[in-house]
Amino acid sequence: MRNRFKALLGTLILFISLPATASSPLSPEQCQGSAMPYIAPDRVVAHPDSLTPVMINHVGRHGARYLSSASQVNKVLDFLNEAEKNGVLTPLGAELRDLCNRVTALSIGHWGALDSLGMSEQEGIARRLCQAYPQLVKNSTVEAISSYVPRCIMSMDCFTHEMARCDNTITVYTSSGRINSPLMRPFDLDSTYIGYVRREPYKDAYKRYFDQLVSTAPAIRLTTAPLSDKKLRDGSFAAYRMLSGLQAMGLEVDLTHYFTIDELNSLWAVHNLDQYLVRTANCYSTAPADIAAALIRDLVSTTDRVIDGTLDARIQLRFGHAETMMPLLSLMRLPGCYYVSDDLATVRDHWHNFHVVPMASNLQLKLFRAPSGCYYVRADLNETPVPLIAGRPDIYVPWDEARTYLLSLLPD
Repeated sequence: MRNRFKALLGTLILFISLPATASSPLSPEQCQGSAMPYIAPDRVVAHPDSLTPVMINHVGRHGARYLSSASQVNKVLDFLNEAEKNGVLTPLGAELRDLCNRVTALSIGHWGALDSLGMSEQEGIARRLCQAYPQLVKNSTVEAISSYVPRCIMSMDCFTHEMARCDNTITVYTSSGRINSPLMRPFDLDSTYIGYVRREPYKDAYKRYFDQLVSTAPAIRLTTAPLSDKKLRDGSFAAYRMLSGLQAMGLEVDLTHYFTIDELNSLWAVHNLDQYLVRTANCYSTAPADIAAALIRDLVSTTDRVIDGTLDARIQLRFGHAETMMPLLSLMRLPGCYYVSDDLATVRDHWHNFHVVPMASNLQLKLFRAPSGCYYVRADLNETPVPLIAGRPDIYVPWDEARTYLLSLLPD
């Protein structure tokens, strides 16, 4: 598998493009990137009447949350406090400083915690699942696991609690903790991946991209002091990183108050590239995607066991992180989630973090049985059906073909 990958270096690989391109600017909401709150579908796509639902395999990211730590806020405050100390803080800078202090005050004791929006996101996904598949949910056994991180545990609890509210005939078994890290946090354990991140083979290329795209203008609007371009770019990027995460914690902030739409698009593209290089297969390595191999094996084995009758739990739930989802979706090569090119400038046109991992992003593999006794699987990304096998448009795929395909993607 790796040898085939190496032969593709320098060749653009794209299965399905996303509609937004460099000539079609992203909206301020999309420029929130992976911090964008979940957009629920208008409806869950119904399956054909001839197919009987048998199982749902769900992997999801935690819901919207407070900023994960104070680091981004502190970077902005350090920049602004220095300007104030030197008497060069602009009115816009003073306004942003007050906002930083407000964010800090609201987040004390809550950094990284699931908020009410995140709870609502998980409850909505669970409710739509129960409404779309009542016969599958009724009297079912539900097994759910989560990462040891509290926002993931709370996401699991909100999801299963809503399922029980919809149908109290279910039996739920939950598990959380480091015992689930091989599936939910392989980025902490995989030595090849850890070595890749330490080496940073992409570092120089990313820095050039950063210097090219990040404008000094947003920072210049915050302070009148003559600063180096590096300090100004770092200030602009820090402000973007903090501000783009505030809607997820319930603060409505107009990003265009601080950035032009072109500046927002460029700042988003830089963060988007960083996540792409660190969390998905790319022209430097397949290691970021390969860490999801155990999770794919688990999806396959649990499906096999339901089919052969050795597993009674027809609903399998897993709750992790954006860092769990990006490798998984990349390794599976789902549309818009897998892209390889040695021209990093093209990533912004073909891989979008807000599409792959918004808050509460999820993958559901839904298993159905036909009257013939054959099993079919459908892949739903963020509750929308997508082709499972690269290069094939069909939404319902015979399980034996899907199984063979998924196992073929695993590293040797």
